Amino acid sequence: MKNTEFQLVICIVNTGFSPIVMEAAKEAGARGGTIIHGRGTANREAEKLFQIVVQPDKEIVMIIVKSEIKDQVLKSINAKAGLETEGQGIAFSLPVDRTAGIS
Repeated sequence: MKNTEFQLVICIVNTGFSPIVMEAAKEAGARGGTIIHGRGTANREAEKLFQIVVQPDKEIVMIIVKSEIKDQVLKSINAKAGLETEGQGIAFSLPVDRTAGIS
């Protein structure tokens, strides 16, 4: 498997919690990110299973980070905006094969 220099960290949180995600990511070494609006499609079964109320409006935070800080960024985001918080965020990472415009 190819080791990539960068990872894309994606976090989906309830609307209004993206600043908390960015703050957590920056504390772990990230520089910045992009926030887009989204709408969740969870159903009542998911609400019962996880015992949470699912807000349909979401914010998606995308952050490209160096691979060596990915785990710290994910842990920091989870601590401040994860499922156990009001943000009810989920976060994951994907490898980035190529980049342009990143110094």
